[in-house]
Amino acid sequence: MMLKSIKSFRWKSIVSPWQQTDIWLFLLPVGLSILGGIMIRSTELNQIKPDWWQSWVLPLFGLTAVLTILVVVAQYVAHEYWQQWLIGGLAFGLIFIKAFLEAPKWAEHILITVVGLCLMLLCARWRFENLIKWHWVIFAISNLSLIWVMIAGTSAKGAQRWIAIGSFYVQPSEFAKLSLIITLAVLLSAKDSGTMGSLTRSLGITAVPWILVFLQPDLGSSLVFGAITVGMLYWANVNPGWLILLSSPLVSAVLFNVYLPGWCAWSALMALIGWKSLPWPIRGAVGAVGINLIGGEAGLIFWGLLKDYQKNRIINFLHPEQDPLGAGYHLIQSRIAIGSGELWGRGLFHGTQTQGNFVPEQHTDFIFSAIGEELGFVGCMAVLLAFWFLCLRLVIIAESSKNNFGSLLVIGVLVMIVFQVIVNVGMTIGMAPVTGKSLPWVSYGRSAILTQFIAIGLVQSVANYRQRLKF
Repeated sequence: MMLKSIKSFRWKSIVSPWQQTDIWLFLLPVGLSILGGIMIRSTELNQIKPDWWQSWVLPLFGLTAVLTILVVVAQYVAHEYWQQWLIGGLAFGLIFIKAFLEAPKWAEHILITVVGLCLMLLCARWRFENLIKWHWVIFAISNLSLIWVMIAGTSAKGAQRWIAIGSFYVQPSEFAKLSLIITLAVLLSAKDSGTMGSLTRSLGITAVPWILVFLQPDLGSSLVFGAITVGMLYWANVNPGWLILLSSPLVSAVLFNVYLPGWCAWSALMALIGWKSLPWPIRGAVGAVGINLIGGEAGLIFWGLLKDYQKNRIINFLHPEQDPLGAGYHLIQSRIAIGSGELWGRGLFHGTQTQGNFVPEQHTDFIFSAIGEELGFVGCMAVLLAFWFLCLRLVIIAESSKNNFGSLLVIGVLVMIVFQVIVNVGMTIGMAPVTGKSLPWVSYGRSAILTQFIAIGLVQSVANYRQRLKF
């Protein structure tokens, strides 16, 4: 009887809701996360308690029982919803386990990866167009959570960025990135997205979470917000000259306080771009110079708002040898680790820098240095090629989306991933300041991983519900 029931079960119905999704966007994030778990384990081999797994046995049995009940209940609900019951129950059960139990960071990383995979499957099953009517609610909740962090958040290393829920710490700034992407995608999907009014509205929307995150302070996330906005504006056909003018105050903030002749040349170039691209040539040129002058002066103000450790990170990335035991220590040790890996690496779990814990924060911000030491240049290139291929799939989905909203949503996710990869890898090899940005899916970080999986789930929804061409 049981065998007959198994044969009569339509196994194709399990995968049919996801048949139009991109299989590579399932495999690559999961593969990178597994690699991250392996490398995180390598960084904490000398710290793991031998009997940590014993406290997980009873909750896992409980989770199995809950999932069994969900499977039975799911057979009595509408056929197209039973997968959501099962996947949602699994995600909730795993979060419940994490909230009350302690484990090595590599085990937590794998657990959160499974939760993220469940959320990705749910998002891929859900029509992304539903976000249009909820985007202001999502945006409001996101910014309220950022305000709540400033009022009653948990502090660590000079920054107040987390909300504690039991033993689970949520970082709202990570989810705020996704909230900003959704809101900008809705606004820029309108027909007048290339106008000055649309540009002003988009900047006003971005300014709200940007200010709240910058005040935490979280310089890295605030830079991600800026990159997302510029990338999505470009994809929405905003005049490239306007985007250059928009980014010019940041360059002026550096040149004005470092090399004044360079600032003069830069301002002259911006005046020319303002003359050519803005509707009012003379006022545009004068305004461009004025904005860059204000940007130069504002650089001093924002510099004063940064914490001392942030200033040291920015200053010392060019010459870390000037403070080898202080602000330059991270970069020096990271470069030693990556360089010692040479072509093929020292071997998994055999890196002297990694096993000796010479590189601080090696399981989070500097996980790429562990990859470089133990897997060598070949391992580093494999990781970068995986990210390149993932981004290529995102571009293909953005171009084939059935509407502007879906296309902009995918591009926002693409910019978020590309920017974080460039900044993270750049800072581990000394090509960028240490800004505290993790390597997507590879670094340890619960809120970051969940955000990245949800983001890919929304991309999969765009792929799953795009129009099909018939020949």
